[in-house]
Amino acid sequence: MLSERMLTSIVKSMTKKHLALNITDDSTMPEAKPNQRYMLYMHVPFCERLCPYCSFNRYPFKKEVAAPYFENMRKEMLMLKDLGYDFESIYVGGGTPTIMIDELCETLDLARENFNIKEVSSETNPNHLTKPYLDKLKGRVQRLSVGVQSFDNDLLKQMDRYEKYGSGEEIFERIGEASSYFDDFNVDMIFNFPSQTEDILFSDLEKIVECGARQTTFSPLYISSATTRKMVETLGRMDYNREYRYYQILDGVLAGGDHPFFERDTIWTFTRLNDQGEKDVELPFEELQVSYNEYPAIGSGSITHLNGCLYVNSFSLQEYNDAIQAGHMSIMGKSVMAKRDLERYYFLLHLYQLHLDKRAFEREFGEPLELALPIELAFMRANRSFAIDNDDELTLTTKGRYLTLVMYRQFLSGMNNLRDQARAALSGPERELLFGDGEPEIQMAC
Repeated sequence: MLSERMLTSIVKSMTKKHLALNITDDSTMPEAKPNQRYMLYMHVPFCERLCPYCSFNRYPFKKEVAAPYFENMRKEMLMLKDLGYDFESIYVGGGTPTIMIDELCETLDLARENFNIKEVSSETNPNHLTKPYLDKLKGRVQRLSVGVQSFDNDLLKQMDRYEKYGSGEEIFERIGEASSYFDDFNVDMIFNFPSQTEDILFSDLEKIVECGARQTTFSPLYISSATTRKMVETLGRMDYNREYRYYQILDGVLAGGDHPFFERDTIWTFTRLNDQGEKDVELPFEELQVSYNEYPAIGSGSITHLNGCLYVNSFSLQEYNDAIQAGHMSIMGKSVMAKRDLERYYFLLHLYQLHLDKRAFEREFGEPLELALPIELAFMRANRSFAIDNDDELTLTTKGRYLTLVMYRQFLSGMNNLRDQARAALSGPERELLFGDGEPEIQMAC
């Protein structure tokens, strides 16, 4: 699709120019703003398998490395308390946050002791959907998101997930058993894998409808410049020409027709409806950026968004541990966002949520949307992206949802490239682990 290729190229160029990592000597984050609502992001980088398409900071799991890391992350969390932060939500991402379940539980318990936490969301892998893990997570975690990606066994084998996490059939059964433990149980899927066919996608959608999960995310495969080679070697080359068709399929199957199975929460998040076509409960917590435009982040390789800046923690576990032990944070670089970049981010984030309040935009930036982003609006209008377009609000057509998905996919690719810039500073054994190319022994100081 011509509009997709144009938009991909434009956003790719913009993120390359504006998401540039600058080395900084900042040793701490800015202090909290009075009366500001905050979420805390925690990053746990350890995995039993390193997925070829993933650009997040991740290392092969070793207990002797992970245990002191969790201890230091708890210390970093208390540093934020000293800076005046309070948190009502926590999002734990990875990596595999549940890889040391007792350490995770201790960290979440400490958070509840020190902050006014209302809900916790955590990611996990299918092999942790077992009773010992679920019993410990129940009550501590309100939203559990399991990374399934696909139920197709051939795809799981290509991703090196079959042997470790089980077959698609086994994962399906575990989801049915686990979903009742949580207020919200989300199944995280990916579409447009190079070897994924329409039949595979339809089969995945059928299993999502049947599995009992309250929520699902279907994000497109997105990569960074540095993960492209590894991904091509294992999964094949990307085909963006069919992405719109695949999006139409999943959007229509899940949320289309007179009696949809799910309701759209975002361009790629769907919440299950009951037999009366209603949500059983309004889920307070969806995805990382949905409810919080700004948030601090802790852990190696995490990215903080505060005061118009992105702060990047060191991707080196050694540097991270050394910094925390020395009594300060491990910030190794930051990216300062100009006003126009922040306006574009606001525009994208709210369209991602399917609705943009024009009056709220003007209050936030001191100028109307029409003057701030005329080119972006003209492009979307030329492609018939808006279902409602008046003085007060914007909502999206199917085409508009897809073009927003393209923008958001490319923005996330830009964030991955920012991570690649930070990861490029690694040296020694840690550098050898770049994108899963090797498995040297890592000796970390406690």
